[in-house]
Amino acid sequence: MNRPYIFCHMLTSIDGKIMGAYMETPEGDAAGEVFYNISFGKNPHYKHQGWLSGRVTTDDNFTFYRKPNLDENAPPVSAGDFVAHPDAGMYYVSVDPSGKLGWEHSTLTYGDTTAHVLEILTAKAGNAYKSFLRGLGISYIIAGEESLDYALAMEKLKTLFGIETLMLGGGGVLNWSFIQAGMCDELSVVIASAADGSSQTPALFETRGGLAADSAVGFTLKSAEVKDGGCVWLRYTVNKQ
Repeated sequence: MNRPYIFCHMLTSIDGKIMGAYMETPEGDAAGEVFYNISFGKNPHYKHQGWLSGRVTTDDNFTFYRKPNLDENAPPVSAGDFVAHPDAGMYYVSVDPSGKLGWEHSTLTYGDTTAHVLEILTAKAGNAYKSFLRGLGISYIIAGEESLDYALAMEKLKTLFGIETLMLGGGGVLNWSFIQAGMCDELSVVIASAADGSSQTPALFETRGGLAADSAVGFTLKSAEVKDGGCVWLRYTVNKQ
C-alpha cells in the first residue's frame, strides 16, 4: 500500500484521558512539554511532514467552532483535489468529511511550529465549502463518497504532498478508526503523572458514535523511558490483525 508511515502520538493522564483538568497540573504541564519536544521540538524524535486530527479536535484547538463564510452562489469549482501548497514542508491535515470547519487562514501555529492547512473531504462536501477553501488558499483532497476512504486519503497525502511520515493526533475516535483500518504503524504515548477522574473527557481510543469496530488489538512494546515531571514515554508497534 502506497501511504506514509503513520505513528499515533498522544499525551494522556494516568487514567488514559487525552483532555481534562489534569493538563493544568505541574505534572501535566511537564508532560505536555515532553510531548511537544518529541514531535515538534528543536531536535524531535520523529521527522514527519504533517500531523492529522479529526474535525472535533481541530475545532477544539484551532477553529473554535466558527462557521465557515460560505457563498452558496459561488461558481462551480473544478472537480477533484485542490493542491495549493505542494511543497509546504509541514501540514496540518484535518479530516472534515462534510466540510464544516471555519478556517480564517491557510496556515496555523502550534507552539513554534507553523503548518499549512490541508483538508480531507468526502463527496458530501459542497461546492460552496470547496470554493471557500480555495479562496483561502487551503489545499484539499477528496477521499470517499459517504465516509472516509482511508487508503485513498493516505495515498494522496503521499503522492500529492510528499508526506512520507504522518503523525496521527486524535481524537480518540479517529485514533481508533485508523488502528482498526490497519493504518497505524506505531503508537507513542506520553503519560503524565496526573489524573482527574473525569468520566466526561475522551480517552486515547474510543468507538463512540458507532465509528469503527471494537475488535481488540495487540501492541508490542518497543521502548519505555522516564521523562521530566515523572511522566513516561511508551512506544509500541501495532500488531497486525
